Amino acid sequence: MNRKHFLSSIAIAGSTMSSLTAWSNPDTSIKEPIIPPYLRPGDTIGLTTPAGYMTMEEIQPALKLMESWGFKIQIGNTIGKRDYCMGGTDAERAQDLQQMLDDPNIKAIMCARGGYGVVRIIDLINFDKFKAKPKWIIGFSDITVLHCHLSSQLNTASIHSKMCNSFPTDWLLADPIQIETILSIKQVLSGQAIKYTAAAQSYNRMGRVEAPLIGGNLSIIETLTGSASDIHTNGKILFVEDAGEYLYSIDRMFWNLKRSGKLEKLKGLIIGGFRVKPDDPGEEFGRTVYEVITEKIKEYDYPVCFDFPVGHQKNNFALKCGTKHILNVDANGSSLVSI
Repeated sequence: MNRKHFLSSIAIAGSTMSSLTAWSNPDTSIKEPIIPPYLRPGDTIGLTTPAGYMTMEEIQPALKLMESWGFKIQIGNTIGKRDYCMGGTDAERAQDLQQMLDDPNIKAIMCARGGYGVVRIIDLINFDKFKAKPKWIIGFSDITVLHCHLSSQLNTASIHSKMCNSFPTDWLLADPIQIETILSIKQVLSGQAIKYTAAAQSYNRMGRVEAPLIGGNLSIIETLTGSASDIHTNGKILFVEDAGEYLYSIDRMFWNLKRSGKLEKLKGLIIGGFRVKPDDPGEEFGRTVYEVITEKIKEYDYPVCFDFPVGHQKNNFALKCGTKHILNVDANGSSLVSI
């Protein structure tokens, strides 16, 4: 190979690598998010199962409580349906979600539960009517697919919160944290300001930032890397949580975030609940969740807080994805305030 051609090849390769790096987490300017209208008494919330199944009996506590808040409830066609672990076939779940997205009378859509299945239908959904009249989509866990897609493709805010399967069967017997977290859904839906706090933690890193909030379930975020639903984290506050994963899996997923550029240009990082699966005997990973995460972010200087009240746990408060928040981490603990 002659020298001229060799140098040209290097230049092309370098250009390609730069393009790949930029494509993985583009450093685009942050636009003001589209915020769906907040709900008022008399507005309708649709209930559907784009992921795991739920019976008509199981949704009753959530249905009755939200009706007591003054909202009307429209039950989707997938409630009560089941295709093994999912709430109906892919076609049924996609059609039910599509109908609710397109219906102008429905002002918010609560996904009945997580589980698995949204990634199987996300590319079947047409968001044209939703873009013309956006509405709140509510849920967490597997519903992270929708939160990420709304963020990356539609720049539209959504609500990361508990779902129908987390509403207490008897409101009068519910413990205070259950009541507080369920009521946080109503507060966010109604447009009320929120402020959540967490106790000081030795692994926290102090600082104060103001930026859009994005995130959700860590394993879902990892699996969306490189897809149309991949999130862009530059200039944002990222929150993550997970459950039922081995420590080495959490380590691998955080390496994915780091290597794909998602940790480099954050404004802040919020670590929610992590329910870790015990190591198999003889296969111990030898590191804590705190150590796994701290290792990946040690070269950055943004504020970080651990043990924040979000995730697969009772203290799972409603968060407004896509909108600006103030994250403050100091010696007294951490706080997150919606703007």
